[in-house]
Amino acid sequence: MDNKQAQNTDTIGFIGAGKMATAIMKGLLKSKIYDAKHIIASEPNLDSAHKTEKELGIKMVHNNREAAANADIILLAVKPFVVKDVLTEIEDRIDDSKLIITIAAGISSQRVEEILEKKARVIRVMPNTPALLAEGMSAVCKGAHATDRDFEKVKQIFSSVGKVVEAKESDIDAITGVSGSGPAFYYYIIDAIAKAGEKLGLDYNTALLLSAQTALGSAKMILESGTDPQQLITNVTTPGGTTAEGNKVLNESNISDILFETVDKTAQKSHQMSKLL
Repeated sequence: MDNKQAQNTDTIGFIGAGKMATAIMKGLLKSKIYDAKHIIASEPNLDSAHKTEKELGIKMVHNNREAAANADIILLAVKPFVVKDVLTEIEDRIDDSKLIITIAAGISSQRVEEILEKKARVIRVMPNTPALLAEGMSAVCKGAHATDRDFEKVKQIFSSVGKVVEAKESDIDAITGVSGSGPAFYYYIIDAIAKAGEKLGLDYNTALLLSAQTALGSAKMILESGTDPQQLITNVTTPGGTTAEGNKVLNESNISDILFETVDKTAQKSHQMSKLL
């Protein structure tokens, strides 16, 4: 897609300018989907705001209401437990001309509508932290009053920091378990394999590089080859060989059950949070 054709002239306002919000802003600027004059963000920490403003060249304000008033798209990048307070604060700055994006865990588009007490145009997104490296995975859910154009625009925004899938809101808890919280689980596995190498005599940093790069390469094999993971396992396994011996341990263990429980408990927590907010 031609960057000039893709560039938007509406203004996107970030309520909160933490790591995830900053990653998205950088992605938008790098991909030229937005230029700096069409991005505004609110951040109460003066030092942090000044640093971000200087680094990205965007307009930083210290008032959520000002950011909301001057934005066509409002992206809520705050912790779940303060979403209600923030929405109440900016409610009179929101009308049906504005699109709202929420990336807070446990906050459904319907809940945003209820807090605002209006038929707001809302898109819910579940991103993850590799967006910091433009390798994020985001699931995008269309709210009841959002338009198809809204949906396409939000997919475009999050495509600037990684890959995007369309999702139903009823699937968001499972998605939280698989990709939203998923990076932490992969970090755990990568670290555990590195520590196994260390126990076998390798320097930990060397083992960590071996483990992390192997994970990266293996993920790319799945994404870029289009080959089923089970077939890839078969491709790398010689009967009676070293990989077969390791596979035997995995197959005879309960690792699949442990990973299912990990994702399931995470999904359950996501569901519980949605009932509390």
